[in-house]
Amino acid sequence: MKRKYIFGLIIIVIIALIVLRLASNKRTLNKKEQPSKDTVVRIPVKAAAAKEQLEVISLVKTGAVAPFKEAKVLSTASGTIRQLRFNLGDHVSQRQILAVMDTRLIQLDLQKAETNAEKLHHDLQTYAELLQGQAATQEKVNEVRQNYLDAVNQVAQNKKQISDAAVKAPTSGVIAEKPVEEGVFANTGTQIATIVNLSQAKVQLNLTETEVYQVKTGQQVKITTDVYPDQVFNGKISFISPQADDTHNYRVEILAENKESSLLRSGTFVYADFSRKTTQYVLLIPREALTTSVKDASVYVVVNNVVHQKQVKTGVEMNGMIEVISGLKAGEVVVTSGQINLKDGTQVSISK
Repeated sequence: MKRKYIFGLIIIVIIALIVLRLASNKRTLNKKEQPSKDTVVRIPVKAAAAKEQLEVISLVKTGAVAPFKEAKVLSTASGTIRQLRFNLGDHVSQRQILAVMDTRLIQLDLQKAETNAEKLHHDLQTYAELLQGQAATQEKVNEVRQNYLDAVNQVAQNKKQISDAAVKAPTSGVIAEKPVEEGVFANTGTQIATIVNLSQAKVQLNLTETEVYQVKTGQQVKITTDVYPDQVFNGKISFISPQADDTHNYRVEILAENKESSLLRSGTFVYADFSRKTTQYVLLIPREALTTSVKDASVYVVVNNVVHQKQVKTGVEMNGMIEVISGLKAGEVVVTSGQINLKDGTQVSISK
């Protein structure tokens, strides 16, 4: 009897242990099946607010040099190019012969036209005499006269084509393009060369609505460039656009002296100092807030600890700050450090 009691007690203990084990496993499985709570990782960054303040601004703008004159040299007659009398980089003068077209076929046409015109002229004289003797009608004389005039016009056209076969430079300058070679066939209007005239430097730039009313045509402007850091090129405003473009900017052109010893080539970036200062409110952010170049600038704006990338248009730089012309409002907070780890929608924490 005692053995049965002990044996039953052992079985009960074993069953209890199994139940406890199963319950423990159940709790473990339930914990694994429960969705894990996401741990939000906030990237630490430094930030600053865009602020509007009154500044004394010098009117200095960035522009680019364009050719004073640029002309495409076109063939004025069809034919094979027999001669090209220039090479890339050559200096040429206005009305200088640059190319000669093959005119042998046109000369044959000219001979035929001259022979025909001579014959019709003789016929016209004959029929005019016959008309006086009433041996021909006025209508016949008029017909022969018209044929003779058409033949004379054909002679003139052929002579003009032969004259046009000598392609001349429309302006003085430097040969910048040479798209054809000797021996190729060229139709009328085929480009033979491009001439760039750099006798003066034409600087092109844009002014804002506020700036454009501070300048006038004929005003003196000082032109400088990083290429020649110690030189100043004196210029004068030659054109101010009467109409703004889609971004409310006005195109301005400045003609400046171009020195042979320090030539400003087309496409060179320059600074135009209008020698004017203005006091105005400007929106400023730290220069390091820009994630890309000034030309294609963008910043990260923090809203509720989440960053959003915005494109901005920038202006002048001053004491480590840069003007924002559009894309931001005063008070908006921009990231100034830590941008390398960010993308649009990243959560951040602002550290001091």
